[in-house]
Amino acid sequence: MSEGREGAGTGSGEADVIFHGGEIETVADGPGPKRVVAEDGARPEAVAVKDGRIVFVGGLDEALARWRGTTTEVRDLDGRALLPGFIDPHGHVVGTGLQETVADLLGEPDGDVGDIETIVRKLREFGDSEVGRRSAWIVGFGYDDALLDGESHPTREDLDRVSIERPVLAIHQSFHLGAVNSKGLEVLNYSAATENPKGGVIRRGDESVLPFGEPNGVLEETAFTPASGRAIMGIDERDRALFLDKGLKAAASYGFTTVQEGAAELAVLGDLRALAAAEPLPLDVVVYVKAADAIKTPHLVDASGEYVNGLRAAGIKLNLDGSPQGRTAWLREPYKTPPADEGDDYCGYPTLEEEVALEQVRAGFAHGWQVIAHVNGDEAIAQFIRCVRIATEESEPADRRTTGIHCQTAGEDQIGEFRRLGIIPSFFSMHTFYWGDWYVETVLGESRAVDISPAQWALARGMVYTSHHDAPVARPSSLAILSGQVTRKTRSGITLGKHQCVSGADAVKSITINAAYQYGEEAEKGSIEVGKLADLVILSANPVTVPGEALLDIVIEETIKAGRTVYPRVDTVPVPVPEGVGLSLFTHHC
Repeated sequence: MSEGREGAGTGSGEADVIFHGGEIETVADGPGPKRVVAEDGARPEAVAVKDGRIVFVGGLDEALARWRGTTTEVRDLDGRALLPGFIDPHGHVVGTGLQETVADLLGEPDGDVGDIETIVRKLREFGDSEVGRRSAWIVGFGYDDALLDGESHPTREDLDRVSIERPVLAIHQSFHLGAVNSKGLEVLNYSAATENPKGGVIRRGDESVLPFGEPNGVLEETAFTPASGRAIMGIDERDRALFLDKGLKAAASYGFTTVQEGAAELAVLGDLRALAAAEPLPLDVVVYVKAADAIKTPHLVDASGEYVNGLRAAGIKLNLDGSPQGRTAWLREPYKTPPADEGDDYCGYPTLEEEVALEQVRAGFAHGWQVIAHVNGDEAIAQFIRCVRIATEESEPADRRTTGIHCQTAGEDQIGEFRRLGIIPSFFSMHTFYWGDWYVETVLGESRAVDISPAQWALARGMVYTSHHDAPVARPSSLAILSGQVTRKTRSGITLGKHQCVSGADAVKSITINAAYQYGEEAEKGSIEVGKLADLVILSANPVTVPGEALLDIVIEETIKAGRTVYPRVDTVPVPVPEGVGLSLFTHHC
């Protein structure tokens, strides 16, 4: 038996549980204060938990001598792995609940949609379901034109086969585009006389219809947002009210103990606070309010580092461009293959004008809000860097943990600028699998595609980086996050940019201690150390030590939040919904 180690905890008492007999991966070498030091590099044999906190990390004999009481549960992991609970650096837990509610249009491996016929069938089935009959719109989520026969979006004519009497919306997997039927266009008041909104596109069919061409049903960015807003509001309030509970259950099943709602209207924040006040949430939920909404009534944000019944508002989110796979992200160089109605010099487009983006960053700094920004394309990243640089020069020094979300096409020069400005990159590394082949063939070409989600550039500069799932864009799979970084395998099986692969240890840090650091919570979470919350996950194998090819075969066996098992859930009663709470204004930017 190994000796107890420095920082293992000097007290004694009766622990609630002592874990032993498996691989205990403490992740105690990340950013933040160090409480456990293993001079020999060995993993501890035991972890003791009392009242939701870790009270001991060290040798089994010492744990039993100091912390076993008459009611202590001594749990043999039987060779399984114990890790810190996973922390979601960016996702949309309410949107995950939406994904679990409407028609499932995801392609493989998360679903089975590969053609427009299946989209039509699934939307019809949803329209005939109990939830669908209560909904004003027939809604489905998750189709990917890159996986459809013909690599094209469904059109108004396709969706008219679902219904000509009810509006229909098929949401693209990126949540930056979607397609509506003719009734949907009518409800939105989109016609040949409707000009494209700033920051969005109404795609056209017959361009001879003046003045702008007949809409074909496909909508991008700010043209799509009103459709998603209306469609989601059209879902019955009873069903919308369950979005959060469904999202939390899904996240817990993948080992997450802290999750994010990454683009909330202030009204949604209010609804979330009402839900948390009625019953403490089973996981910690961090909320970022849409910047444009927040700066209008800043007192309603009430950002804090402290959770109230499992909920806190942390700051604001900017949305500076679109989706690379949807070819709406804002790039420095043209797309390899532009959309059919665009020229060879097409680089995507910004969502916000520079002055507006700068105003939002300045507001975040002035109010002490953490600022995160959706930036996929390298030109959008350049805009974010400019705004952060100006706001930083104008402000007093502070530990802001400003974060760039996605950073898909960040250049090496831009990662260097992130380091100088203290911007944390949070990569959407799962793109290497989901859209890596599409990036090579259509979006960027091989020379640029090999450097998407460039984690090694961050590591080479000694930076903290995180990696996320962005659910509902994909399932909230912790294992897919890890695999995407370690193997960078695409759907076709190629390794996309081997020089950007990271170790299992670095991948695990990206959703544990590094994610805790991104949130400013590294003193409380992210590693198995004495004094920290007993946020833990039990896995069938250790992702730090298994071969990369085996990561997706790992099974999430148990998720523990502050010492309490939240997955598998013994109690299946949903989060209570107070009167009048329906997350009624939920809209979304991934």
